Amino acid sequence: MGLTLESSVRALPGVGEARAKGLEKLGLATVGDLLTYYPRDYEDRRQICAIREAPEGRAVCIRAMVAETPRHSYIRTGLELTKVRAVDQWATLELTFFNQSYVKNSLEPGETYLFYGVAQGLGSRRTMTNPAFEREDRQRFTGRIMPIYPLTAGISNNLLAGLALRCVEECAQLLPETLPPKVRQDHALAAVEFSCKNIHFPTSEEALDLARRRLIFEELFYLACGLALLRERREVRPGRVLQPEPASDFLRALPFAPTGAQRRVMEEIMADLTSGRPMNRLVQGDVGSGKTMVAAFAAWQAAQNGIQSALMAPTELLAQQHLETMTGFLPGLRVALLTGSMKAAEKRKVKDALAGGTVDLVVGTHAVLSQGVGFANLGLVITDEQHRFGVEQRAQLAGKGERDGTPPHVLVMSATPIPRTLALIIYGDLDVSVIDELPPGRTPVETFLVGEDKRQRIYAFIRRQVESGRQVYIVCPAVEEHQDGAEDHPIRLGEKAGQPVSPPGFADLKAVTAYAKELQERVFPDLRVDFVHGKRKAKEKEAAMAAFAAGGTDILVATTVIEVGVDVPNANLILVENADRFGLSQLHQLRGRVGRGKWQSYCILMTANRNPETRARLKVLTQTTDGFRISEEDLKLRGPGDFFGKRQHGLPQLRMADLAGDTRLLREAQDAAKELLAEDPALERGENRPVLERVQALFTRHGDSMN
Repeated sequence: MGLTLESSVRALPGVGEARAKGLEKLGLATVGDLLTYYPRDYEDRRQICAIREAPEGRAVCIRAMVAETPRHSYIRTGLELTKVRAVDQWATLELTFFNQSYVKNSLEPGETYLFYGVAQGLGSRRTMTNPAFEREDRQRFTGRIMPIYPLTAGISNNLLAGLALRCVEECAQLLPETLPPKVRQDHALAAVEFSCKNIHFPTSEEALDLARRRLIFEELFYLACGLALLRERREVRPGRVLQPEPASDFLRALPFAPTGAQRRVMEEIMADLTSGRPMNRLVQGDVGSGKTMVAAFAAWQAAQNGIQSALMAPTELLAQQHLETMTGFLPGLRVALLTGSMKAAEKRKVKDALAGGTVDLVVGTHAVLSQGVGFANLGLVITDEQHRFGVEQRAQLAGKGERDGTPPHVLVMSATPIPRTLALIIYGDLDVSVIDELPPGRTPVETFLVGEDKRQRIYAFIRRQVESGRQVYIVCPAVEEHQDGAEDHPIRLGEKAGQPVSPPGFADLKAVTAYAKELQERVFPDLRVDFVHGKRKAKEKEAAMAAFAAGGTDILVATTVIEVGVDVPNANLILVENADRFGLSQLHQLRGRVGRGKWQSYCILMTANRNPETRARLKVLTQTTDGFRISEEDLKLRGPGDFFGKRQHGLPQLRMADLAGDTRLLREAQDAAKELLAEDPALERGENRPVLERVQALFTRHGDSMN
């Protein structure tokens, strides 16, 4: 029996248990999975040259005959060398392979091969290191455009390409055509079989462009349809109607006057709460722009109507901070804290108060979601840094407030600056408000880009700040020595989501544990140095952060776990090591840890990277503190990629589309979705059912529900 889309990868030749497990790590369990696992890049292996005609410094295929038995030698532990000489009628090619012992049995003297790689030297004696090769009479991956796939340990690109080739040849024609004929015709889109074949093994650049366009459009079209259906579903459901209380009564209790931007967002929230439909609003704003005050206003309005509110924060420390802030803003409200580390008796007391309706606002962590937490009348759900909560967690909290089919109002706060165009897609089922104005009196953080040669001067500057009574953050991209990449794995310039990250010099990364020890023992033995990272136990991490907040630590060495952290007004300096390893938006978030007190604050970006593009990218931060401008630059430079660190931000993961680079196609897809839904709002017609099924699959895979 032949292969089908549902066939297991184990049905493919060469896939045993070990390889099947490796493929499973890549999300590849079936033939259908392989067909939709798209290459991240391509190599053009179509040019075939004689040895002496191969251009220097550019990868090409060279046709040559192996002239001798390969010579294999062990240089030292961990280093094996295989050398062999190949010839054509005009010249000689010396081939060297490092740690590829299989080569000695794979290259047969007297046989002609195609070697793909970069030829060095000129004339009749050339060299090539670690080329890919195939016998001329068994060509599969030379003489064509070769796909390069995202990989994992134990799965080589040749293996994956071989499996994809088998699947494409046998099963591409089985893929169903799910785009309506009119959509395909109106937007000149290639057929699904053609697109599948040419995204994996393109016959030409033109064929690849047609395949990419079809698959990107298709993905964005389903996304636009799904978000439109979510929004429509939300808008037709009834919401609790609140009776508006004059904002002046709330504002009188504040210790400061709100900014114009805060007033505007308060009006937008009030319009939602009184509209008769459930509020689903995202409030975006830089660190310190006053999002919490706006959330306090929403909670105050709810309390005036006898409705309870819940605010969920990603860490206990942040929940504690929100409790103090909210209590200050809402002196007349009954505010309680609920976190996992509280004693059982304390938790029970808060739970009883929530169930009995004697608490107006509960501030907490995931503990608010736990079984046994019930509300008398929950009508407003607020989440802080919502991309750090999964879709299911937010739905779970909202579910605690659903009464007779009426969902609670939802307010989402985020200090992650997202370009507005991207936010409208990512939060397609939310209304977006932006607080684009900082309160008066805040001193901008001075930002400097420095090289390794300034290290001793920077250490002296750190000492001066501590001696004057201030505190310092030092951020590293790694937890342990020889670990590659930041704890959140931000995508760096020139990379795409899904690419393996293996830049040169990774051993030079500053690692939290070793660096903190070095600072304490050698650089600042008389100062109090502590460290925090995501791999420390939760209690240790909370204790380290709490000690720093209380002034018990002078220098806190950390990974990006402090990106969303406690407010420490006394900290006025943040040093980011290996700054080139982070995205601009993430660096801006980290910079937001300082500048919260009355002292001039500083952000120092240190990097040994001299690449002009990298330095130009980092200099953006020295020129502006506008998070939205920075996020636009970030989007241009690296695409949305993993814009939020962990993929829990409310957007199904896209396999092909780049929301930054494919904006024109995005608009086309949105227009097509709008037109289709205007004709068939529930996608119930027979020809549109495949669209609905694909939309449901897209959102279900992400953890949301379209059913």
